[in-house]
Amino acid sequence: MKINPTPHIALLICCIAVCSCHKQEKGDLACIDIAQTYPEKELVLSDIADVTYLHIKSDNDEYLFKGRPVYLGKNTVVIHDSSSGRLLFFTKDGNPKSYFNHKGNGPEDYINVNQAVYDEEKDEIFVVFRNVIQVYSSTGDHRRKITLPAGVIVSPIVSFDDESFFLYDASEQLPADVKGRTDADMYYASPFVRISKTDGKMLDCVELSAADNIDLGLYRDMNGTRMLVRGLTHRLIKSDRGVLLCNPETDTVFLYGKDRRLTPVMYKTPAVGASNPTSYLNNCIDAGRYQFMEVYTLRFEEGAFPYPVTYLMRDWKTGELFRQKITLPDYKGKSFFISPRQSGRDYENGAFFELDLAELKQAYGENKLSGKLKELTASLDEENDNNIFLLFKFK
Repeated sequence: MKINPTPHIALLICCIAVCSCHKQEKGDLACIDIAQTYPEKELVLSDIADVTYLHIKSDNDEYLFKGRPVYLGKNTVVIHDSSSGRLLFFTKDGNPKSYFNHKGNGPEDYINVNQAVYDEEKDEIFVVFRNVIQVYSSTGDHRRKITLPAGVIVSPIVSFDDESFFLYDASEQLPADVKGRTDADMYYASPFVRISKTDGKMLDCVELSAADNIDLGLYRDMNGTRMLVRGLTHRLIKSDRGVLLCNPETDTVFLYGKDRRLTPVMYKTPAVGASNPTSYLNNCIDAGRYQFMEVYTLRFEEGAFPYPVTYLMRDWKTGELFRQKITLPDYKGKSFFISPRQSGRDYENGAFFELDLAELKQAYGENKLSGKLKELTASLDEENDNNIFLLFKFK
């Protein structure tokens, strides 16, 4: 089935004309007006989410890693070690369970790990590289290989339900002279696609409107070479209501619900093409009482890479918008931002932050830590232990 959102876009445009960007009734379409100056609001993370600290234990060097979680489940945490290509499995308490490494060029290997999604009930981990999905057990037994159309670049992919994934085909973002397209059948009709977890068969295709001649990047001279620098785009984010689809070029966020209906939920104004400097909305996290979002501004600024970001949040109950300041009682003087970039794409109603152990040790010495975080930091050695992950699940 191919969904055409044209009626929704018409509704969205009407809403833009009449909406108040500060207060709306619950459930109304959110309007993010970047011309406004929003007040800062401090939220204590433990007031809006259940917070736990996870330290991945490393009794031997096999479980030391450089990477981040690709899965946070009821009983299992999966880490991708970006330095080696390994996938490591731990209990929710951080105890080692198993690991494997199938990085290679064989028929049952993965060349690299663009993304990995774990099905805990079936003990299947889906390892994605471009258009190939290799499926393994948690001990590395190869289950099957799913090959998608040859020109597809999967980035990202999220679990939609027990039987299907939702993915974005990033080949749509490649310049025309790089795509080298010769056969339209090699690609999906639209970049937003739902596929079967069993064989990769396309189950649904969602066509969102696109804007012509919108380039989310700037050229910069680097060591005498003129290079195009692009900001990050998070076009697909999991939600407890379904999947949030974002077209930054048209300033829109849509919800593809669990009932498989498409509805608009958020819009930014002024439009990308009308803003100066150019800015775009980079999707949102939609969970609990608040929506958390980020807006990129396309200008080079010292200390900002690749571009400066404004972190906003919207109160579902009142419709009010604020600049974020997220704090933690256990970490005096430290603030966080909740956004798609910091928090991942496939964690339903939850996310994580990685806390650098060397920084924590310094904060411990300055008496800025308390509670469980202080106890945990005191027990660790920054030379031989992994960083601490702060996990939170929205209430």
